[in-house]
Amino acid sequence: MIVYVTLAPLVGAAVPPGWRKPVLIALDVVRASVALMLPFVTEIWQIYLLIALLQSASAGFTPLFQSLIPEILPEERDYTRALSLSRLAYDLESLLSPAIAAALLTLISFHGLFAGTAVGFLLSAALVMVVTFPAAAGPAAGSPYARALRGMGLYLRTPSLRGLLALNLCAAAGAAMVFVNTVVIVRGTLGGAEREVAAALGAFGAGSMAVALGLPWLLDRVADRRAMMFAAGAMVTTLIGTTIAWFLLDGAVGWWVVAPAWVSLGMAYAGLVTPGGRLLRRAASAEDLPFLFAAQFSLSHACWLLAYPLAGWVGARMGMQGALATLSLLAAFGGMAACKLWPSAK
Repeated sequence: MIVYVTLAPLVGAAVPPGWRKPVLIALDVVRASVALMLPFVTEIWQIYLLIALLQSASAGFTPLFQSLIPEILPEERDYTRALSLSRLAYDLESLLSPAIAAALLTLISFHGLFAGTAVGFLLSAALVMVVTFPAAAGPAAGSPYARALRGMGLYLRTPSLRGLLALNLCAAAGAAMVFVNTVVIVRGTLGGAEREVAAALGAFGAGSMAVALGLPWLLDRVADRRAMMFAAGAMVTTLIGTTIAWFLLDGAVGWWVVAPAWVSLGMAYAGLVTPGGRLLRRAASAEDLPFLFAAQFSLSHACWLLAYPLAGWVGARMGMQGALATLSLLAAFGGMAACKLWPSAK
């Protein structure tokens, strides 16, 4: 997360428009190389070094890749459907990867999984290689540092994007509860095992995918702000309702509490994060999109950098009731800040 927050704006600003394709390919090759090195790790510090290198490459790849999609798909309807498909791809990856890994372990060694990961990055590089990129604009003015600051400045001066940042905090609060504490809740409170952990995460993913599929239709009829504010309200309401249930039942919750709550959190999460690309696209010219997407990538991960440790530390010290209550407050703060920072007329 620290690498994402600090490097993404600079890397996004340093890549000349004409170099986007070779840079994306090179970053995929770097990620594949790191994956191949992981089986040979013998010390803890080597893990930190390799993960920092892997995430540095991702901090350059992801916002640059995201900024290209609106250029390739200039029509807003097409771009909205691309955002929906991207959300589906992320959710399917998070749901299917553990199952695929478990199945492969019955056929190959643990180290073989790293080779499979490397192959995935190389396939990504091959796909980037064959895609026709839009014509590159002329080189942007100023140094990479100045361009990074320009992206951050444009982001923070735009009311809708200030609201998006607050909504990112709301989304991070709810999703951090799921990603950090699901295994604790399922293995501890519910007495489940790996299969039940996958089922709980699947409930979150199913909710997210259901909303992602319906968003193109909804956003053709409802303004982005209205849809995202409704999702924020759903996120806060679900967190508060789950907190109350946890307190009333003194932690003796069952699947009848966890499963619908996780589905609802997934639905709210997709409603909060999926339309963000539309707001970024409207806020800048094609020349500034890479810097703006890099700023969004950095600032949204700053929200995760707050929510992830909070979910874990409070949960470890005060139990799931404390974690839910704390994250409810954080999500509510994000939702209220979004209402203030993004007036309905802007």
